[in-house]
Amino acid sequence: MKIYIDGQLVEKEDAKVSVFDHGFLYGDGVFEGIRAYNGRVFKLKEHVQRLFYSAKAIMLDIPLSQEEMIRAVVETCRVNDIKDGYIRLIVTRGPGTLGLNPNKCHDQAVIIIADKIQLYPPELYQKGLEIVTVPTTRNLHSALNPAIKSLNYLNNILAKIEANIAGVEEAIMLNSDGFVAECTGDNLFIIRNDTLLTPPLYAGALRGITRNVVMNLAEESGLKVFEPNLTRYDLYTADESFLTGTGAEIIPVVTIDKRKIGTGEPGQNTKMLIEKYQALTNSSGEPIYT
Repeated sequence: MKIYIDGQLVEKEDAKVSVFDHGFLYGDGVFEGIRAYNGRVFKLKEHVQRLFYSAKAIMLDIPLSQEEMIRAVVETCRVNDIKDGYIRLIVTRGPGTLGLNPNKCHDQAVIIIADKIQLYPPELYQKGLEIVTVPTTRNLHSALNPAIKSLNYLNNILAKIEANIAGVEEAIMLNSDGFVAECTGDNLFIIRNDTLLTPPLYAGALRGITRNVVMNLAEESGLKVFEPNLTRYDLYTADESFLTGTGAEIIPVVTIDKRKIGTGEPGQNTKMLIEKYQALTNSSGEPIYT
């Protein structure tokens, strides 16, 4: 496997960053998770644009243009013979001192890893997830804005630990007002009466690229789409529920806090959206091979 680091493709064993890198010391950096399907990188331009937005928000200069970053991702996939896979794109503040001051850092690092991922066991895509809400709340916008995909994911990891303790794969995080925000790594949707509902971005939801794709597919399929504040009551009384994310794709949810959602099996609208999403991912994207 070849890893892209600062313009060079090196063997995995030689892929190293400094222990003084602020990405390692403080989570001072940004990242994107991207998928490749059928020899194409899905929504690559959108992922790179979001990476640059995250970097701008934390005043991190990326030493490549967006066009150069796109070419670097495609080349890394090509060298690793990726047709269906997962890409982790990372930009760190670079080496600095043991102090917090980011002005002491230099030589921002750009790292691209192209490999495989399986976020949830395959059988759960057929029978659906059981998930729970957890005490850990989503970061406040005034603290660390959830729109920033930073390397500091401790907020999500704490919630994931609580999911593990509860014996489930995923957890729902509420915001400080008690409204539904998102899961530890995915956006959350419910369907009721042919209407697709998902928490608004200001509630603490990530600006998910898969989230946006699914909302567009739902509207094209005749579903009404809204982004209201949602409570746990809204989740419990939904007809269907599912999660979306680059790694997760679309995965049905069948119970929340031990309450059966709808029939307790993946719903028909959820299955329809999964089919449409799979058709789209297999037929569009930035070509890896020409």
